[in-house]
Amino acid sequence: MTITYDDFDRVDIRVGEIVAVEDFPRARNPSYKVQVFFGDEIGSRWSSAQITSYPKAELIGRQVVAVVNFAPKNIAGFMSECLILGARMADGQISTLTPSKTAVIGERVF
Repeated sequence: MTITYDDFDRVDIRVGEIVAVEDFPRARNPSYKVQVFFGDEIGSRWSSAQITSYPKAELIGRQVVAVVNFAPKNIAGFMSECLILGARMADGQISTLTPSKTAVIGERVF
């Protein structure tokens, strides 16, 4: 399916910094509850993320790329407010998408 640039432009993808990570035992697939700070304009949002291949402490302070304008989604009683983007690795685990150099928190990805 081909989309137009206007279609892509409607997806609000931002750089955020992970500020909190909690276990999420109720999730169907191994996941964490992750709080991401997107700067003063957007603030913090929570996400259910299948990134348990990372130790929780290693995620704190990590910059991630996330979609911030999806409607909140109820996942096992938890409201996920953003979608942290990632890619599947050869072993099936998820690698987070991160800027290759330190980016401005809250900056839009284009």
